[in-house]
Amino acid sequence: MRKYEEIKFIGFTGLSVIPEHWNIGRIKDISTVKGRIGFRGYTKGDFVEKNQGGLVIGATEMTDRGNIEIKNPQFLSWQKYYESPEIILKLNDIVLVQRGSTVGKVSIIGLESVNATINPSLVILKKIKTNNQYLLYYLMSPFIQGYISAQTATTAIPMISQEQIGNYEVVLPPLTEQTQIATYLDAKTQAIDKKISLLTTKIEYYKELRKTIINNAVTKGLDKKVKLKESELGLVPCHWAIKRIKDVCNSIAGGTPQTNIQEYWVGNIPWIPSGKVQNNIVIAEIVEDYISKDALLKSSTKMAKRNSILIALTGATCSNIGYLTFDTAINQSIVALSKIGNNLSEKYIYYLLISQREKLRTLMTGGAQGGINQEDVKYFLIPFPPKQEQTEIATYIDAKTSTIDAIINNLQLTINNYYELRKTLINDVVTGKIKVTD
Repeated sequence: MRKYEEIKFIGFTGLSVIPEHWNIGRIKDISTVKGRIGFRGYTKGDFVEKNQGGLVIGATEMTDRGNIEIKNPQFLSWQKYYESPEIILKLNDIVLVQRGSTVGKVSIIGLESVNATINPSLVILKKIKTNNQYLLYYLMSPFIQGYISAQTATTAIPMISQEQIGNYEVVLPPLTEQTQIATYLDAKTQAIDKKISLLTTKIEYYKELRKTIINNAVTKGLDKKVKLKESELGLVPCHWAIKRIKDVCNSIAGGTPQTNIQEYWVGNIPWIPSGKVQNNIVIAEIVEDYISKDALLKSSTKMAKRNSILIALTGATCSNIGYLTFDTAINQSIVALSKIGNNLSEKYIYYLLISQREKLRTLMTGGAQGGINQEDVKYFLIPFPPKQEQTEIATYIDAKTSTIDAIINNLQLTINNYYELRKTLINDVVTGKIKVTD
């Protein structure tokens, strides 16, 4: 790997040397930094349907690859859009997240984002005097991202000021060299991204295979020749029953001890919120909060026992399922199911509910921010094989899914390695550690 022969020492925090013929500048010397003051004075009527206004770009539209992907578009009326011409986006402008959990994230504006403006969480770098793509790669590099992170105000909402952004120093090769560097990184990162995309597609295939294996086993059993019958749940084996969850499981919901009573949150009793229920085995290592015996006695939280099946009732994880491997207190957004008697395999119910998540979600009320009522869960209908068959099904799924999960984990590890390779490559090229030009 080639290196620059002539280097010079600089006083740049975190970067001691650069190639002799490179310079140092500031963002405000090579571009203008523009931001929106806010949607002050705007009303619901200012936001319109597609083709009736300008697209509003925010942090959620920015990808880790430095481009824009529109997922849930929002449009501002043309009247309001043209009130702020300084933040109308142009091709090859660079947008940077100024506030929020992804401070410092950057993307370049492509053709898909014409007739667009920004929301208050972003700033735009316009009238850029360098190679735009080179500047994008520089701002994406771990070196400058680490610097941005160190400069970010640690308030309730992380943020950096436009003045700080304008004063960020930039390593500046000659313009022709910037273009060569950008072209080189375009080719290399696109090759890496293609490999990541192929591996991601493989992961999605194995996830679908996993889902199919679980669904077929818990609704049809393992005997391919078994006779089926019509039921409220469609075709099921003739010897299976249809039951309500309340017929085979006890259920409890939890609560949250008062957070302003410090003594409640100093103890050795695990307590978990619904965000810890992620359609997998719930292990003790995920616990972040512990409560006291007083908190358990004097609040509505309850203990869910080992081998319980957890269902998240509200929020982003609503309808998520978990299989609990330890005793823990739970919050009000979780219902915990435990078996009645000895005719039930908890693992079978866990896999069954994993397969029925979409049906569980139909129980939601209150829109996107709503949830599932515990009483509705009790009356949820499930296919119910004999106990021995439940155990055989659960054992079969354990074996099949563990193999698939291992494959998925290996693929994800490879993807993570490619992401690290991508970041390291960008970092080393834009800071002059590697020479890629003639």
